[in-house]
Order: sequence, then C-alpha cells, then structure tokens
Amino acid sequence: MNSVIYRGPRIMHRVFVYGTLKKGQPNFDLMGPSNGTAQHVGDAKTVERWPLVIGSRYNIPYLLNIPGQGKNIQGEVYDVDDQMLAVLDKLEGHPVYYERSKLSVKYHHGSSSETTESVWTYVLKSFKDELTKLPHLDSYDCNGDHGLPYVSRHQRTTDSRLDVQET
Repeated sequence: MNSVIYRGPRIMHRVFVYGTLKKGQPNFDLMGPSNGTAQHVGDAKTVERWPLVIGSRYNIPYLLNIPGQGKNIQGEVYDVDDQMLAVLDKLEGHPVYYERSKLSVKYHHGSSSETTESVWTYVLKSFKDELTKLPHLDSYDCNGDHGLPYVSRHQRTTDSRLDVQET
C-alpha cells in the first residue's frame, strides 16, 4: 500500500508517530488545525523491530536507523496534508537531524484481523554509538516509568544534535 492518499484535490501523506507527537504527549498540539490537516487513522505497531531510545540531555525519543534490532514500536498513524508534513519536517529537522523514511506498520482490527502498510516516519540516521546501548522501548510516554522527563524546545539551552549525532 502507498503512503500517499488522494482525498479530492488534496494529497494526504500517511505518517507514523511514536514519540512526542502522539496524543497526550508534549508536541501533539502541533498536529492541530492551525498547522494543516492531521487525521488519526489508527494505532499501529512496526512490523520490523527498531531501537527506540530516550537520549540527549533533553530526554528526546529517537528511533535509531537500525531495522531488525530493538522492539516492535507502538505508535499512531495520521493522514497529513502537505502543509502539516512541512510542519513535521521542520520540527524533526528533516533531513539534517531526523530523516523522513518509510517503514511498515500493522493495524489490529479486532482479535484476528490486521492490515499492513508502508508509511512515513522520522528516524535518526546519524548517531553516536552510545545511543545503541540505551534501554530500548516499545512505546514512548513522556511521563513513563523511565524517569526521564522530556525537556521542551523553549527550555533547551543547547542544540540536542550535539549530544546524539556524530560530528
């Protein structure tokens, strides 16, 4: 299945969010109508395992670009328009910080039915080896039992990329 959906004159892009953009998380407000369209499609889980870690001095969730390692990640899928996709790209620093990439997710529809499709998400392609040694999560919650509170952008004093990316 393609991650571009045609809805009348608008093109919608299917995006999997796993961190601060999920409902109830610190950046979910960016998914609001003032930034474009974001329609919740459903909750999903990655088909392949990925390392989801909390890193940097600001406790940011990172999906490391090492498919096949880590855990199957739980998240949410949204149909977003071009305007919202541009907002997400800016937030994630695509393509310099995170990179928007395709991965496969599956939705569960009751006890035995599921659908699999390829969608966009944001992965950290360039990172310090020490991030791979951090605990791998299957789901992110800024208030989780990990004890690592997320620090919002306006509270940060340095660029978080310095903590996690190879120079």
